[in-house]
Amino acid sequence: MSLIVVSVLVMLILTNALYVAAEFSAVSVRRSRLQQLAEEGDGLAGRMLPIVMDGAKLDRYIAACQIGITISSLVLGAYGQATLAVSLVPVFERLGGLQVAAAQSVATVVVLIVLTVCQMVLGELVPKSIALQYPTPTSRYTVVPLEWSIRAMRWLIAILNGSGVFLLKLIGMPASGHRHIHSASEIEYLIGESRDGGALKPTESTRLRQALRLGLRTAGELMVPRPRMVGVEVDTPWDEVVEMMKRTPYSRLPVYEESLDNIIGALHVRDVAKRLAHRSATSASEAGSVRELVREVMIVPETMTADRLLDRLRSEHKAMAIVADEYGGTAGLITVGDMLDELLGNTADEFKLGDAIPTTLDDGRIRLSGTARLDLAAPFVGVLWEADSYTVSGLVMEKLGRLPRQGDLLTIDGVEIEVERMRGRAIESLLVRPVTQDVDDE
Repeated sequence: MSLIVVSVLVMLILTNALYVAAEFSAVSVRRSRLQQLAEEGDGLAGRMLPIVMDGAKLDRYIAACQIGITISSLVLGAYGQATLAVSLVPVFERLGGLQVAAAQSVATVVVLIVLTVCQMVLGELVPKSIALQYPTPTSRYTVVPLEWSIRAMRWLIAILNGSGVFLLKLIGMPASGHRHIHSASEIEYLIGESRDGGALKPTESTRLRQALRLGLRTAGELMVPRPRMVGVEVDTPWDEVVEMMKRTPYSRLPVYEESLDNIIGALHVRDVAKRLAHRSATSASEAGSVRELVREVMIVPETMTADRLLDRLRSEHKAMAIVADEYGGTAGLITVGDMLDELLGNTADEFKLGDAIPTTLDDGRIRLSGTARLDLAAPFVGVLWEADSYTVSGLVMEKLGRLPRQGDLLTIDGVEIEVERMRGRAIESLLVRPVTQDVDDE
């Protein structure tokens, strides 16, 4: 076996490795990283960036890699059989005492196995691992030879790609090019991997996940429910309105006519303050009516997702919306602050906190608000409850099968729960004794 034969075989295996590395690095490299390098003056990154940014170009790039892998593999096998197998036939004749035909068969099988193993290990597995671990440098170093290959094989690429597109259309499959698109669940997985690898802090990971899930939350889940709404009847005397504004921590109050199901607008505390400032010498009876200060309010269905609602509030320069139920009645209200709480955790100010924040008592139990959402209560109770309701009080009602009463005791999934306080027919607060097991991230 001459040095030339070995050199050719090695070159074919390295060629195969080049195409494999180029393919895997092209589909795994981050465009943002390439763009950053290109802006810093990296010429190779500047040549690779347009390829990963354009689906059609990336499709041709991958096709060139696959054609290169196929051709180099076929040439490697054919050349190995024509050179190595022939040179090994006399060896097997002498060592095994085989006839010529048998020696040729054995030499063919041995060469096929050896070349296949070398090609798989050195030409596929090793370059694949390198490309996946270091996609950016690998894509930069392979882009120039791949550009040459694309130019050299452009007619072959066009024919084979066109045939593939035709077959995909024939069976009703989309024929889109390779694109770097991840679903929300895949992005969540990447966030978790980045957190576990130390690239993201736990708090950053939590905020990113909450931002992703904003599109899964509805206005009905995040709203202030109707029983907890504070509203102003449109014919309320001015002095009573002022006193109400003093008592409530809210900057906006819905204004209704006859009942909360007929909300006609919103009253802003700033407008009330302006009216107070300008009435200095006038009596309270001459201060005007609430109707004069009513601002238009947005009304949305409770099924609207939080991300869509946030976009609509931003576009219409609103900070509050009334949430309507399926029958057209008022289900509750929602503000931008409610959605910020979903993204950043509880951001309420000192006037609004009240019992919203879970507190730990001396006996180890935790006081929860009845309106606490099940997913937000999970880290405190140690269990992620599943129910048709959104809130802890809804879960308790489901399990009791009746309206709860103060002092009711029950156990749900190992968590002891006591109804501490009631507000009318609604649970105001509960006392829970958490379990010690860890809660899954989900």
